[in-house]
Amino acid sequence: MSSTFGSVFKISTWGESHGVGVGVVIDGCPARVPLCVEDIQHELNRRRPGQSAIVTPRSEEDRVEILSGVQDGLTLGTPIALLVRNKDHRSSAYDEMQHTYRPSHADYCYDAKYGIRAWAGGGRASARETIARVAAGAVAQAVVKTLSPGTDVLAWVQQVYTCVCPTAPADVQRAVVEGNIVRTANETAAKEMTQSILDARGRGDSLGGVVACTVRNCPVGLGDPVFDKLEATLAHAMMSIPACKGFEVGSGFAAAQCSGSEHNDTFYMEGARVRTRTNRSGGIQGGISNGEDINMRMAFKPTATLMIEQDTVNDEHQEVKLRGKGRHDPCVLPRAVPVVESMAWIVLCDHLLRQQAVSCIS
Repeated sequence: MSSTFGSVFKISTWGESHGVGVGVVIDGCPARVPLCVEDIQHELNRRRPGQSAIVTPRSEEDRVEILSGVQDGLTLGTPIALLVRNKDHRSSAYDEMQHTYRPSHADYCYDAKYGIRAWAGGGRASARETIARVAAGAVAQAVVKTLSPGTDVLAWVQQVYTCVCPTAPADVQRAVVEGNIVRTANETAAKEMTQSILDARGRGDSLGGVVACTVRNCPVGLGDPVFDKLEATLAHAMMSIPACKGFEVGSGFAAAQCSGSEHNDTFYMEGARVRTRTNRSGGIQGGISNGEDINMRMAFKPTATLMIEQDTVNDEHQEVKLRGKGRHDPCVLPRAVPVVESMAWIVLCDHLLRQQAVSCIS
């Protein structure tokens, strides 16, 4: 099972949803980067369950413990081990799922591949695994902001079901996003999205949507063609997030409906800096960052666990009925926002350290 991501800044995540805990080991973090437990905890608090009426009520503090690699508020350059203990897991809610495959979950595929699965809570297939990504992302953010202080990553919920927030990426403000429980970019959309999620929960149903993300003031030159293009690594990172089913950067699929003259980003000079008049490339050309904002969008499917009866099969290949139990998000989007940001920070950190190595050699 592949639980490691990155080349220079490398993370290895571990743990199951209803096990003792989840965590991450980070290799390749430079020494003397300012980092404290509060930096990591701040990001985990944004991801944790039970924070509003539209997310799972599972009550977890998600308190992080730094086990190694940090001393007196500075990284040591040695592996950083982070642990978050599970405290409010109720495995009895999954007793029926021990032998029954939940529709659109990983249950059947894990059984088919490994011949065994952690049936309580979904094990490694659970979104609880993303705790490790967010913790690692906080470390990556500290590294990037030390090496490139102006760089910032901001994600928001752009769409829930049929409700779309029209705010342009350049106009999105973090205070607005963090000021509403949906984490969208304007108050009108927040109210509509909130009501849609509550209505779906009331029906025992769930909703999907889109998370948008922008990287501002990205350094020029990140990305290693041919197979490690920056957008390819970002796509890998985002598509590895549970429930993510689609990725696009810049104009994305809309480019298919453009002519070259309509789509090209023409260059001009702004002082000593090369700029583009439009940004349909989404800040990346030839797989390398060009200094413009990197704009991307990720599509997330509706939560697979429904509180309504569905057709399925069990591990004896008998057709049966199943109604969901346990505590689940009726829409994963609000809590996916910090996960998306974290994966973006991890990719940027890895490519920035790779680029520094190239620059040192040259």
